[in-house]
Amino acid sequence: FQKGRSDGIDISAAAGTAVRAAADGTVAAITRDTDQVPILVVRHSGNLLTVYAGIDGITVSKGDTVSRGQTIAKVRAADPAFLHFQVREGTISVDPMGYLN
Repeated sequence: FQKGRSDGIDISAAAGTAVRAAADGTVAAITRDTDQVPILVVRHSGNLLTVYAGIDGITVSKGDTVSRGQTIAKVRAADPAFLHFQVREGTISVDPMGYLN
């Protein structure tokens, strides 16, 4: 994470690895980046958002309630395969490491 340069972290994982919700929340958006790779956004309490990219096999829909640890997608096949994970307080990107345990 580097504010203004990289708004999240890349987590190395094998393609097909389950991507799990970081906390309880509601699926706020499912969109795609310029390369048509899915991006999933979950809204949590306290105006907190988590953003998941580098994914496919999404198992939830916009508006669904998710629980912490629930599988929401899989890591997309790529070279290298990784999950891009962001945490936002409203529209402001923050270092996600403080939210991971």
